[in-house]
Amino acid sequence: MSTDDLIIWGVALVLVLLTMVPMLLRMRHKERRTETAQMEALRYGLHEPVSLHPVVDPDRCIGTGGCVSVCPEGVLGIEVGQAVAVQSARCIGHGLCERVCPMEAIQLVFGTEKRGVDLPRVKGNFETNVRGLYIVGELGGMGLVANAFEQGRQCVEGIARESEKGPQGLLDVVIVGCGPAGLSASLTAIEEGLRFVTVEKEDLGGTVRHYPRKKLVLTRPVKIPGYGKLPLKEIEKEELIDLWQEIVAAKGLKVSVGETVKAVEKLGPLHFRVTTDRSVREAHRVLLAIGRRGVPRKLNVPGENEASHVSYSLREPEAYSGDRILVVGGGDSAVEAALALCEQPGNEVRVSYRRSAFSRIKPRNHERVEAAIAGGRLQVLWETQPAEIQAQRVLLSSSSSDVFDVPADQVFVFVGGELPTSFLQACGVEIETHFGAP
Repeated sequence: MSTDDLIIWGVALVLVLLTMVPMLLRMRHKERRTETAQMEALRYGLHEPVSLHPVVDPDRCIGTGGCVSVCPEGVLGIEVGQAVAVQSARCIGHGLCERVCPMEAIQLVFGTEKRGVDLPRVKGNFETNVRGLYIVGELGGMGLVANAFEQGRQCVEGIARESEKGPQGLLDVVIVGCGPAGLSASLTAIEEGLRFVTVEKEDLGGTVRHYPRKKLVLTRPVKIPGYGKLPLKEIEKEELIDLWQEIVAAKGLKVSVGETVKAVEKLGPLHFRVTTDRSVREAHRVLLAIGRRGVPRKLNVPGENEASHVSYSLREPEAYSGDRILVVGGGDSAVEAALALCEQPGNEVRVSYRRSAFSRIKPRNHERVEAAIAGGRLQVLWETQPAEIQAQRVLLSSSSSDVFDVPADQVFVFVGGELPTSFLQACGVEIETHFGAP
């Protein structure tokens, strides 16, 4: 081999090294971050999905890493040159990972092979198996506020384009719920010139009002119909509700708050009767944006229904001071409520949780809980469950079958919500159980 050949080969080798070495180093750096995230996931119980989560097809994935970069929650990582779901419990379902993949190797699914998730049957246009009855937002499985806004807008725009009409003299649509999805749908209905009514069983904001104070509810900018783009990526619950109230006032949107829907009956093709606790309305279509929360799940223990000091949400923690408080539950809502109550003067706060450690809570909440316990501001009663609620005390049963009582002037229960299955089935909506198949 001549000197010139050696030089050419040497230059080629240098170029290869200059190209490959940085790439390999970047890949190794990503894999180390994945290893760290996996350890964190195991520690905090974030490896088990709660609901919606990504599934990666290894036969399609080419390891570009784009999905990892666009995920704001750190759900995905790189392992052996391919994308993997690392912290599935943190998935909020915005779907950017799915859309950015050039090989269509990622799909968002509900549930796992062993644990199914019950969801109403909904088509791509948000219509259920009942012609003219639509479901948007959290009730359909998409809990992200930004997604709810988008779904509400898309659904009503689709309704406005439909040419088929029912009997004359009816409303175009009754919108049930005024959380993010219902608000977006209502504002879009104004823009589309539809005849509609919006009812909300509580107050403007719906489920968002049940979030603990200061909880961040947005992770990316959203477009609000009739307002424009909300550029903030992070906004506090109180700011968001204040903004909604400003928009509602500016657009002249009338929401019938404190009105609970009791039944939705289909009287004929595109003819529905919506009965509430205050009125009866008839419309061509009905849009349900009521959230998965339905009604709070109860403990079903003696004394619960009779006790006036049992609550299932916490809006204003500063209203409680000098109280002996028991919080029941181990999810983020329970933990955030307990931490907020700890900050109020004179409170004595305990948490009753049926497991031996918190699982699937945010790492930041985990750190705050540990600090509160170490500082003596919070006591966690592990592997316990309420057995009976009495005046100013709660009887707890432990994993060892022992029963003991703790003082409790106030009891807050955060053990999830019951999907309004019976209500949906009465409307004729079919419920499907999803087991994580792509």
